Amino acid sequence: MTRRLVCSYLSLMLLVLLALEVPFGVVYGRSELSRFSNAAEQGAMTLADVCEEKLERGQAAELPELARNYNRRTGSRVIVADQNGIVRTDTDHAPATTTVGKDLSAEPDIATALHNQPAIGTRDAPASDGEALFVTVPGSSGADNSVACVVRTLHPLDSLTEKVHTTWAVLAVVGLGVLATVAVIGFALARSITRPVRALERATAQLADGRLTDPPATDRGPPELRRLTASFTRAATRLQHLLHAQQAFASEASHQLKTPLTSLRLRLENFEPHLDPSAQNSLDAALGEVERLSRMVQGLLALARLENSAITPEAIDLDAVIADRAAIWTAFAGEQHVDITVTGTKAGRVWAVPGALEQIIDNLLSNALRVSPPETAITLATLTSPTDGGRTPSVTELHVIDEGPGMSETERQRAFDRFWRAADAQHDGTGLGLPMVRQLTRAGGGEVTLRPAPGGGLDAVVHLRPTLRTRPERLGVLSEDLVAAQPHRNQHPTDGRWHFGKRKTSVRQ
Repeated sequence: MTRRLVCSYLSLMLLVLLALEVPFGVVYGRSELSRFSNAAEQGAMTLADVCEEKLERGQAAELPELARNYNRRTGSRVIVADQNGIVRTDTDHAPATTTVGKDLSAEPDIATALHNQPAIGTRDAPASDGEALFVTVPGSSGADNSVACVVRTLHPLDSLTEKVHTTWAVLAVVGLGVLATVAVIGFALARSITRPVRALERATAQLADGRLTDPPATDRGPPELRRLTASFTRAATRLQHLLHAQQAFASEASHQLKTPLTSLRLRLENFEPHLDPSAQNSLDAALGEVERLSRMVQGLLALARLENSAITPEAIDLDAVIADRAAIWTAFAGEQHVDITVTGTKAGRVWAVPGALEQIIDNLLSNALRVSPPETAITLATLTSPTDGGRTPSVTELHVIDEGPGMSETERQRAFDRFWRAADAQHDGTGLGLPMVRQLTRAGGGEVTLRPAPGGGLDAVVHLRPTLRTRPERLGVLSEDLVAAQPHRNQHPTDGRWHFGKRKTSVRQ
């Protein structure tokens, strides 16, 4: 903003200088030429009168000396011709350029003067590379104003041109000095004007990081910026208060809600010995709803904490996380006769929030396991590829592929809405798993999408930012796309893919 203000000041001042200096320079040059022409014309007319007088007295021999004196005094070339246009004297004695004895009556200016009319103009100077001002006047006398002689003076314009150029240079220097002065003053003024704006920028950056530690001063700058600063400070204070209240709720609600839910579950379980066997199904359904409500509360609190936390991504070894989660989930998947397979490229380290990759994979595997039929497989596949034909940095993709019923296009678009579940869902999910996955992925600078899997099922793709730009190494299957990464039913564990043995362990929900 400071640069724009300074540029606007300089642009305005440049227009003013051009509007003032250019007309002044043009008028000055023309006035100097007019003054020079008038002086040369007056001198030539005086010389013509003297020459005419010398000719009338029969003193034509004195014309050369008279012309030389005028030449020494004015620095101009003098040519005197008689009434027939024959040159009687010429101050230029060079043999190649002298006109003595020549008939110049056919030249326009001489012919005009022979008709008793002066002629003034510019022409190329024969003795220099510049222009010269010629003044041709008649020397007339008698009652009929007969022309007795013609005088032509040639005045070089080098000195006049140099004087005009010097004036233009002075105007340019003065203009540059004015622009430099305006730039210094404008920079100081712009810095003064934009200081409150910079303070607002710093305060906005602090607020974006989650805490306003240095509020901007409300007593500096123009009145409009003061009012803006005061409004921003009030809004930021209120926003921080709301954020703190929400954070306090997220931290306290977990403990406050866990106790009544746990107590409700225990009371329902205590009813079991006293219930009629026909009411057992209702009790089981009630316990299931309490469990689902507990998971929903935990999911909402986790999302609230995630949205309100200032988190910084770190470099995480994706391969190690995948191997760890696959090993843990294999035991639980084996109870449902579902295999978990890891394949694809070696992913290396990616940017992610600490602990986020584990939760992302857990949620995606939990969703995939709910819909996977027995004797099928869930594939964890990694792939590193350029985002735009190799012209932009590569992206690491984590695919979680199942062989379940899949989703329609409409369902895939709504799957990341909170509390949304498919109409034909037969499980007790809370509808918060995929929203949490998206939030955790975006916190690390990535994105997650859902695609139809090759051959049926769903392919959940997590796009992550790699920390290294090394050439990926292939592990296991050397396929170039994800079709080969899709496992077949009843696949043998020794087919070249990583396959983890089953073991009893707890499963993270």
